[in-house]
Amino acid sequence: MNGSKHYNIAVIPGDGTGPEVIEEGKKVLIAAGKKHNLSFEFTEFDFGGERYLRTGETLPDSAIEELRKFKAIYLGAIGHPDVQPGILEVGILLKLRFALDQYINLRPVKLYPGVDCPLKNKGPEDIDFVVVRENTGGLYTGHGGITRKGSPYEVATQVMVYDRQMVDRCLKYAFELAKTRKEEGKPGKLTLVNKTNVLIYVGDLWYRAFMEMACDYPDIETDYNHIDAACMWTVKNPEWYDVMVVPNMFGDIITDLGAIIQGGMGIAAGGNINPGGTSMFEPIGGSAPKYTGKNVINPLAAIEAGRMMLNHLGEKEAAKSIEKAVAYACTKLKSLSAGKMGYTTTEVGDMIAEHIING
Repeated sequence: MNGSKHYNIAVIPGDGTGPEVIEEGKKVLIAAGKKHNLSFEFTEFDFGGERYLRTGETLPDSAIEELRKFKAIYLGAIGHPDVQPGILEVGILLKLRFALDQYINLRPVKLYPGVDCPLKNKGPEDIDFVVVRENTGGLYTGHGGITRKGSPYEVATQVMVYDRQMVDRCLKYAFELAKTRKEEGKPGKLTLVNKTNVLIYVGDLWYRAFMEMACDYPDIETDYNHIDAACMWTVKNPEWYDVMVVPNMFGDIITDLGAIIQGGMGIAAGGNINPGGTSMFEPIGGSAPKYTGKNVINPLAAIEAGRMMLNHLGEKEAAKSIEKAVAYACTKLKSLSAGKMGYTTTEVGDMIAEHIING
């Protein structure tokens, strides 16, 4: 395409229905590209359960260096019924996050028109916030150990570890996101979620760093919630939130709460972000192996992940065209559940692609 901007995207279709939803995501990206003068080259990598069963390897170090050459990775799903839980998740997903220093997990929580919400009397105008989850620290770093395993005196420890620069860079990303959203007409409010009354060392570090950085952003309204209170208020008054910034473990919990109030895993997408390196975008719902090959899985989450990827790459208008097309599709689907949408997987992708081109 003459004069177009070109992007090389690494693709890991993964397991189960991952390849199916990624195919629809690519279809939609190509449509957005035609509309907005962008072109894409997709380079596929076969990491996942089938490769592990065939070769015994999850993600070799050489692959990390290869993936490092890309600005973005588009991931379908990881998880195979014949592979013990944890092997692929740790060996591929966590390894990528840590090796590529994807220190932000970004999870938009947006309720589209036409999508059923489990919250009474809440609509799209009430649910539109973003969770910024710190993604490479905390309890997930693996500090700790186990002694006297198998005995009545067994001891296990897992340590929550953060240093100041890890906290500061996460907070910086969150404040800048709140600033951007304010410029776009959103509230521009940032809420720190932690547990300072119990985590008297790590929680205190986060809180002090947050309050200090707030001085550099006088136009951003700030707030603080304990994680347990945030879970309650997210259900009762989701409209209170614009951007949340949360340590790793608490973020893992509250993002799934966010996913269900936006309509479920069928539409929830996330990004693992390294602002200066390689970032990875994925649907949240998993590989759903029982639906593999049936053309009934909902591809909206993968399409939303593609939208996030475009937004991250700076293609705001192309991302907006996908958002509008997804909003349109949500008014047409009978359900977000696999097999109950009233459309096949490919028909949903076609509908969104056509709306981008002609809508």
